[in-house]
Amino acid sequence: MLVKWIRCTVVDRHGFERGQRKWAGLLGEPGFMGQSGGWSRRRPDVAHVFAFWENRVFYDSFMAREHDRQAAAQSGTYKDMQVKLFEYRFDVKTGFEPLFTDADVVRLAHSRVYEDRVEHFTLMQQKVWNPAMAGSPGMLRGLFGEAPGNEFLVLSMWQSSAERGKYRPESIARLSARADTDQDIEALTGDVVRLESSWTV
Repeated sequence: MLVKWIRCTVVDRHGFERGQRKWAGLLGEPGFMGQSGGWSRRRPDVAHVFAFWENRVFYDSFMAREHDRQAAAQSGTYKDMQVKLFEYRFDVKTGFEPLFTDADVVRLAHSRVYEDRVEHFTLMQQKVWNPAMAGSPGMLRGLFGEAPGNEFLVLSMWQSSAERGKYRPESIARLSARADTDQDIEALTGDVVRLESSWTV
């Protein structure tokens, strides 16, 4: 599975949201599995969109044929767009599916890992972080994805922002020490995204 993560700064919120709803045209595209997104809880002008495709072949075919026509509806409504593609590696919890109807919040963590620490980082994700997240109230499902250049995305879906709040900073600090995270990660960014149901395809 291919995971596409888009992050942009929105300058015309109404126009952007109107254009986002037009991505419903993705339904029926060969290999398309689902898409949703929403607004950053930290920066209200930042939007995140997540799209899922069966593989790179289907995705590339869509990009070559239909993408630009559909994207035209949002032209001029945003700036600073960043797009990254990740290959699915494994589930966080179990049975990941790109379904958004039961989730209110998506949490994402984007890491760039030192080359000689990739194996350790991946192992710690499986042995330390995954069990902790899977046991957190309100955590529904998630995935761990990898991109070229030793970049990784952990994307997790949560039932509500209140439940997400129970995954506390002191717990994260304890887990980080146990996983030796500081030795693995060269750069880390993250966000908490409030999902917009009208963006879900």
